[in-house]
Amino acid sequence: MNNTPGMRVRRSIVAALALTFGAGAMAQITTSPDRQPRPATAPAAKGPGKLIPRAVLFGNPEKAGATISPDGSKVAFLAPVDGVMNVWVATTGRLADAKPVTKETRRGIRMYSWAHTSKHILYRQDQNGDENWHIYGVDLDANKTTDLTPLPKVAARIAHESDKFPDEIVIAINDRDPAYHDLYRVNIRTGDRKLLQQSDGFVDFEIDDDYRVRYAYKPAADGGSDEYKAVEKDGKVAFEKSDSISLADAGLTGGVGFDKTGNVRYMRDSRGRDKAGLFAVDTTNGSKKLLFEDDRVDAGQPLIHPTTKEVQAVEFNYDKSRWALIDRALEKDWQFIRKKGGDGDLFVASRSRDDRYWIVNLAPDNASGKAYLYDRGVEGDKPVEPSLTMLFESRPALREYSLAKMEPTPIKSRDGNQMMSYLTLPPGSDLNGDKMPDKPVPMVLYVHGGPWARDNWGFNPIHQWLANRGYAVLSVNYRGSTGFGKGYIMASRREWGGKMHDDLIDAVNWAVTKKVADPARVAIFGGSYGGYATLVGLTFTPDVFACGVDIVGVSNLPTFMQTIPPYWKPEMERWRQLVGDDTTEEGRAFLLSRSPVSKVDQIKKPLLIGQGANDPRVVKAESDQMVSAMKAKHIPVTYVVYPDEGHGFARPQNRTSFNAIAEVFLATHLGKNDPGVRFEPIGAAFKDSSLVIEEGIDQVPGLSEAKSSAK
Repeated sequence: MNNTPGMRVRRSIVAALALTFGAGAMAQITTSPDRQPRPATAPAAKGPGKLIPRAVLFGNPEKAGATISPDGSKVAFLAPVDGVMNVWVATTGRLADAKPVTKETRRGIRMYSWAHTSKHILYRQDQNGDENWHIYGVDLDANKTTDLTPLPKVAARIAHESDKFPDEIVIAINDRDPAYHDLYRVNIRTGDRKLLQQSDGFVDFEIDDDYRVRYAYKPAADGGSDEYKAVEKDGKVAFEKSDSISLADAGLTGGVGFDKTGNVRYMRDSRGRDKAGLFAVDTTNGSKKLLFEDDRVDAGQPLIHPTTKEVQAVEFNYDKSRWALIDRALEKDWQFIRKKGGDGDLFVASRSRDDRYWIVNLAPDNASGKAYLYDRGVEGDKPVEPSLTMLFESRPALREYSLAKMEPTPIKSRDGNQMMSYLTLPPGSDLNGDKMPDKPVPMVLYVHGGPWARDNWGFNPIHQWLANRGYAVLSVNYRGSTGFGKGYIMASRREWGGKMHDDLIDAVNWAVTKKVADPARVAIFGGSYGGYATLVGLTFTPDVFACGVDIVGVSNLPTFMQTIPPYWKPEMERWRQLVGDDTTEEGRAFLLSRSPVSKVDQIKKPLLIGQGANDPRVVKAESDQMVSAMKAKHIPVTYVVYPDEGHGFARPQNRTSFNAIAEVFLATHLGKNDPGVRFEPIGAAFKDSSLVIEEGIDQVPGLSEAKSSAK
């Protein structure tokens, strides 16, 4: 799921195939005239610069994810302890004295937050990628960690937090019925919980700061959703249907919070328009005020004041992230941050309750992101000189290397859609500065997951890594990508393997026509939906791509829809409307016709598949059946499985090992006789990795030797 910080996002399966492995899963090389991989050599003048080691791009960051405690007294961040990401805490202004407060020893923490006590850290963790999430609370004074959801096989999530109840949070737990999440008020000090609201068929709720459930949603028979409003009758709360939201609008319409009074509901809404706007709705009389709209893109995440809970700004993103300031008083803050911090995407990660301190992230496209402590110069009625202090740079080792610029690149599809895309060129390939390579180069089409998600401008380790190895990298917001209005999403309806794939082919044709890409040396790779797109690329259009890398990709749409997690099932009608109906013979036939496993015999080019054994979204059987079908046709394939991973590769040792394999694989098939393509040898990349090479160990040069030496 793609939860946007600062915004309540509907719990929906629409973005469920967005990959969660984060900083990448692949890598690349060079081949010598005898077509065997060769190690990288020193770059020529004005060339690509030094080879960036895989560990620098894909290992753990030095620090990441800084936040300020609500009382402003402490700063927390993520950093490794013995190679595993944990939460660290320091007194504000004394980051060097930080100490780790969590004790994860195998699977790093990726998401955490402060409780309103300012004395507790909350984080979620699963086991080996199974996505049975537990919520943990860390008492900083007692140095004690408590599992707040000590229940088997639940996928818990924090539903709401309020400064009115600092010792309690609302957690959604599917212990009673795996398909539905009930709401509990949970004491973070004791772990005691009390039922707040049973699901009764509802799949999502809007909760105010008094911990009152105000609105709830049920899936509708047409794939949309029905909204219910909580009303009090005879001293009891009941839900009355208040609205019906269509299939087209359901993914873009819903509340994002309430103001301090609880009488103003903020919501994104695409009804009666194509692009979702941000509105303030008076819940007492239903009047509606437009706060923000853009004719190119949907309203994005709002910036909400920590105590008044008023929306002060909203992010919107066509080619790059930008902010519209609704509260003009923030102009001086934005100007100060920009003047002192420089360029890059600006994101306010957290704010103290008195709004004196902000944690601000600035992330350019060709450098590691930096976290800053912004002191706004507000201390009661007494003015203080404002300051912006850098806390850390996430990957400072990157300063030693030449990083590439990412260029927003609109590309038109064959039926006239404008697809915002992002192109990264190998450093040194564009000497005349026209943002195109001086001659065609090998290219990797990197396909995002979701598919109802999107690619963005900014620092992207996959782009940087591939460009550093000598490849152009192109990412495309094909139809169905979010942020560009409901029409663009609905244009993907039942177009998996159809027009959605045509969009990718149109992007490749654009790159060939513009002489960006050598048409004989284009690879496709991606994870989750991007993995499905890779399999479609090699089966439906076998002459376009030289090779493909698929991570946890769907191979058989009918079986995929039958093996979904139980908590997706209530909203399956939306999938059936958008992808295809698996409940009828005709529908299953259609889905099978759009499934790569049905066209295995058309594969002509090499394929590498990576899979997490515990993936609950795209189960291992999806990759297994693709590999079995290829073996039955005597088509070679390399298949790597990780017993301790799920929907992607969270452990850096596993990321590193797969990156190393993919790096050799891609260079073997894209870098033939090209001195501009290079690689980092596999070396000790398999150390401490759980990888199991189930098929094709002899298909990637050096793979067998590296596996043997790692034993």
